[in-house]
Amino acid sequence: MGRNNQGHVGFIGLGTMGREMARNLIEAGFTVRVFDVLPNAVAELVALGAEPATGPADAARNADVAITMLPDTPQVEEVVLGPGGLLADPPRGRLVVDMSTISPVAARRMADELKAAGIDMIDAPVSGGPVGAKNGTLSIMAGGDAEAFARATPFFEAMGATINHVGGPGSGQAVKLCNQLICGINIQAICEAIALGRAFGVDLDQMRGVLLGGSAASWMLDKLGPSMITGDASAGFRIDLMLKDLRLVQEQALALSVPLPATALVTSQYVEARAHGEGTNGNQALFRVYDRMANQPRHPGNG
Repeated sequence: MGRNNQGHVGFIGLGTMGREMARNLIEAGFTVRVFDVLPNAVAELVALGAEPATGPADAARNADVAITMLPDTPQVEEVVLGPGGLLADPPRGRLVVDMSTISPVAARRMADELKAAGIDMIDAPVSGGPVGAKNGTLSIMAGGDAEAFARATPFFEAMGATINHVGGPGSGQAVKLCNQLICGINIQAICEAIALGRAFGVDLDQMRGVLLGGSAASWMLDKLGPSMITGDASAGFRIDLMLKDLRLVQEQALALSVPLPATALVTSQYVEARAHGEGTNGNQALFRVYDRMANQPRHPGNG
């Protein structure tokens, strides 16, 4: 990126997304101190110019901002509120940004607890997947105090291309769950179209090209459609993580008495996919549910 930004970042969580996000912060010129429960993940970032930390508090202590990118709500709560966490030992800049996808209620609760201790928290989940993380083109939807969002923005600009402040604490997570609801149902719709087109015997690649030229066009059809057609289930954004996000959607819908019948259906199909060992496969592996229902197993060369 070639920028020479000033500032120190404590980055906690170096999975598929976090690794690339931390790398982009390094390349943007920030000093980045990293921690992950996997030593190899830390070593990989150190080789790219990061400083190693022995734990979350050590990563964050001298930072202008502490950023977390973790699998689920319990892990974020442990890092933020747990023994030796960021509440007990806050970053120098007294700013915490969680970029995981977690419960909006939990995000709001943690923000309140940190605020009482004089620490600002922004919930800033992202969309764009591993490719967006690698290219620094993520969509970032942030909830929290406007002044804290302004302080976090220079760091966001190193990781994302579309950055929006969408409201108070928890709002970023709420918008992200709406995003995931749409993504899940869109993937389901593409799977059904491919299943029907295959049954008719049409050329699926040609069909995808036609659909991309009309009102059925979508990011998912463009980016994941080829993998669905060829039977490529390789991991990007995993089935397990999408199912976690859909679980959070369902929890919030039930708490707010909002009926989401289409979301309930696609969630059940993700459960079926995981039950058949697809959990570590890419999100597009939902197509295998339709292969099983239609008794059309994939073979190399037949899509």
